[in-house]
Amino acid sequence: MSLISINNLTFGYEGSLENVFENISINIDTDWKLGLIGRNGKGKTTFLKLLLGDYSYSGTISKNVTFDYFPYEIKDKNKMAIEIINEKAPDIEDWEIIKELNFLHTNPEILYRDFSTLSGGEQVKIQLVSLFLKGDNFLLIDEPTNHLDIQTKNNLVEYLKKKKGFILVSHDRNFLDEVIDHIISINNTNIDIQKGNFSSWQENKDRQNKFELTQNEKITKDISRLEVAAKSTSKWSHLTEKSKYKTSESEAMIDRGFVGHKSAKMMKRSKVIEQRIEKAIEDKSSLLKNIDRNDSLKIVPVFSKKDVIVTAKDLQIEYDNKAIFSKVSFEVKNGDRVAIIGKNGAGKSSILKLILGEKTKFTGDFNVANEIKISYVSQNTDSLKGSLKEYAKKFKVDEGVFKAMLSKMGFDTTDLEKDIAKMSEGQKKKVLIARSISESANLYIWDEPLNYIDILTRIQIEECIQKYRPTIIFVEHDETFIKNIATKIVHVKT
Repeated sequence: MSLISINNLTFGYEGSLENVFENISINIDTDWKLGLIGRNGKGKTTFLKLLLGDYSYSGTISKNVTFDYFPYEIKDKNKMAIEIINEKAPDIEDWEIIKELNFLHTNPEILYRDFSTLSGGEQVKIQLVSLFLKGDNFLLIDEPTNHLDIQTKNNLVEYLKKKKGFILVSHDRNFLDEVIDHIISINNTNIDIQKGNFSSWQENKDRQNKFELTQNEKITKDISRLEVAAKSTSKWSHLTEKSKYKTSESEAMIDRGFVGHKSAKMMKRSKVIEQRIEKAIEDKSSLLKNIDRNDSLKIVPVFSKKDVIVTAKDLQIEYDNKAIFSKVSFEVKNGDRVAIIGKNGAGKSSILKLILGEKTKFTGDFNVANEIKISYVSQNTDSLKGSLKEYAKKFKVDEGVFKAMLSKMGFDTTDLEKDIAKMSEGQKKKVLIARSISESANLYIWDEPLNYIDILTRIQIEECIQKYRPTIIFVEHDETFIKNIATKIVHVKT
């Protein structure tokens, strides 16, 4: 065990008016398994890059371990997987590599295939195995679960439970809960470390937010009451002071000493109230700084005239005259929220494309109701480019509503002016979802919508769907999202 000590870390990108981090001081035990969370754009990857020394900064980062970053660049992807591992961990025996792959429930046969031919999940496993086998390092693991199916994620959970000494960036709540023992939260004004997993952090966060909101309300009322008292006291003090001076014969007998004493007392009381107001304002200013906006999203679905929108009985999609999955049967009615789950490559997206009207060879009975409007979110963001204004116009959605949804999902004014092509992957996904929920549709089809999207936004999307109950068919690997949203589950098996 040793410490990574960060003191007065300050960093800002050149040309930016505000620093990403300012005077951050934290200590990290190298035996901890830390989850790193925060809104998209808050600086999670930037924090990891600072630890790696990729950016110049002020302050100090002291450590006696080597940092390694996942995912790392594979220069020659035509090499065999075992060669990729040996480059990172040259002194490791083959049996040790096979043992690690067994922990991941992975056939060692993949070691003797070109890295480029491996699936996304297999490539993740090869890279993680190589980094953990290297030893004497502290891993910075940046979003390893994007695009991974549920089974592969569960394999990673079991593997990481056996490890220690890493920071894990993930937006998957269940994954974090199963793996980590500490959490680093990048908040609006600071970085906070707590012992526990995501759920315990969320409970503490909700409790702190509730306390601050209560305190804020109490102090606001106190300030209003004190301001009224201050005005009243100031008025009486002024009138009393004025009465010290003779203005007529009838006032000649007034005890000027008594009046002066009373005036001074009232003025003193006024000063005390002013000080109490200043103290209350100071206390109030320290509250609510780290309470994230969690504005409600809105979607306006339209129920189809026909109650049954999609029917499939003994459906199989074929490629090269070969069925790619076992027969599936399901029905989608108005208000249903249907999750399609299965391993990567099983054909989940193919089912969505069939519903969208793409020409695909299939067997079995399949029907989609006529004259329904579909809003589609693709898992691919490569084609996104141009301004948000142009994008809204292209899809005929209200630009004001569209941008309002993005603002609620954490976009600031600068983000709204960016070319979409230059946005982060998380921001691009938010563009797709904001456009979709800005459309009135009979059926929403979302293909892995949550990749790269932060936890707070995931919760916003969940609450929106639960409130407005659109008819939706989706492919997703976030088990918490599926549990909270789906009213029906379709299992696709090969």
